Amino acid sequence: MDIASFLIYCIIVTFTPGPTNIVILSVVNNYGGKKAMRFVGGAIAAFSILLAISAALNSILVALMPKILNIMQIIGSLYILYLAFQIYRMDTSKGDKKQISSFMSGFIMQFVNPKVILFTMTVIPSFVMPYYTSPFMLSTFVLVIMVTGLIAMITWVLFGTVFKRFLHKYQKAVNIVMALFLVYSAVMVSGAVEFLKGD
Repeated sequence: MDIASFLIYCIIVTFTPGPTNIVILSVVNNYGGKKAMRFVGGAIAAFSILLAISAALNSILVALMPKILNIMQIIGSLYILYLAFQIYRMDTSKGDKKQISSFMSGFIMQFVNPKVILFTMTVIPSFVMPYYTSPFMLSTFVLVIMVTGLIAMITWVLFGTVFKRFLHKYQKAVNIVMALFLVYSAVMVSGAVEFLKGD
């Protein structure tokens, strides 16, 4: 097994901007690191469950993935657009912190985020299962991937905390930019670009 390729793939997917990381940054900006960690808690819980499902039901999931991917892309895109709208209209002075910054919001986000679904359902079969199939080794790699994901999310929380003063100074502009990034993410994960290209 090429451990370096495996780790590079995990780091690139989990650390690069995506819907989850963008929402984390927005929550830190609007409500602080403590609220963002609730979101992270839900996101990492769902991330761990998806990895465990991938390791346990790999052959079944490989057969089902092409059939459910289009549905997941549509559901995921709609949910990401909903979050973009919530971030756009966020107003910390009204104290409406439950919708975006909750554990459940982070949890749901992972289950409807096609980037996360594809990553969790492919990383174990592509990088691990050709070399290791014992429950102990699969559990070990699930743990390694989960910790990598957690470190990535906490890094985004820390990034938001370090730059919070700047982000807060331009809060409305930052909210609009974050919402636009989420709209872009929704378009990209929807499959619309590939459809229009005829792929």
